[in-house]
Amino acid sequence: MRAILVGILALGLAACGSPRSPAPEALDISVTSSNFTDSDPTDWPGRSPDRYPVHGIDLSRFQTQVDWPTARANGVNFAFIKATEGGDMVDPMFESHWRGAGAAGVKRGAYHFFYHCRPAAEQARWFIRAVPRTPGALPPVLDLEWTPFSPTCTIRRDGATIREEARIFLDILERHYGQRPMIYTTVDFFQDTELWRMQGVEFWLRAVADHPHGVYDGNAWTFWQYTSTGIVPGIAGRVDINVFAGSKRAWAEWLGSRGL
Repeated sequence: MRAILVGILALGLAACGSPRSPAPEALDISVTSSNFTDSDPTDWPGRSPDRYPVHGIDLSRFQTQVDWPTARANGVNFAFIKATEGGDMVDPMFESHWRGAGAAGVKRGAYHFFYHCRPAAEQARWFIRAVPRTPGALPPVLDLEWTPFSPTCTIRRDGATIREEARIFLDILERHYGQRPMIYTTVDFFQDTELWRMQGVEFWLRAVADHPHGVYDGNAWTFWQYTSTGIVPGIAGRVDINVFAGSKRAWAEWLGSRGL
């Protein structure tokens, strides 16, 4: 079993072995403590997300009213914003959220919801049309889930096919944006398709009832989505809340390793 923070520890070890220490400005990243609550809180059986100092959100068209400066002041250090879905849908709130997060100093990234009935290359091109190459943006994210309630596409392809399609998508985006995208996924999809077989991928994992270590067999993760019922000052209604898998210094070093 791989350690939960293997990716973060690897960064630390690499830094220790380097003849040069990180530049002071690379570690000068402002982190605001979270002032969040949860409308349906979990009684965490193991490690609580509260132990992690860097919190953020992900959001889409369902969050129509966001006061970004207030959200930032209350602990939204990063935001992953839905940009596209499939090959013909752009989230109607993407541009507004993208501008607002950037103006408030929130580290922002865009994500694409994968549609299993369209080729990966077509979906990657659609994402590129919608999402600008913005200096300092977080890595793009490929959201991989089963879609049993889709009105048009409920197919479940085998794991090898899905992993290959994911690789195609990631490769195209990496060439365009200059950094390797991450993958967001759920417990059932991760297990069913054996996503852990993919090499060189950072994961953003959903786990709302237990720590990722307990439900993803110890696989490494960079971001953890721990609730979909979060209450954040400045955001009307519920919102997904996430944490980064490390300390404030690790956060600064991770951003630095990504050139952010």
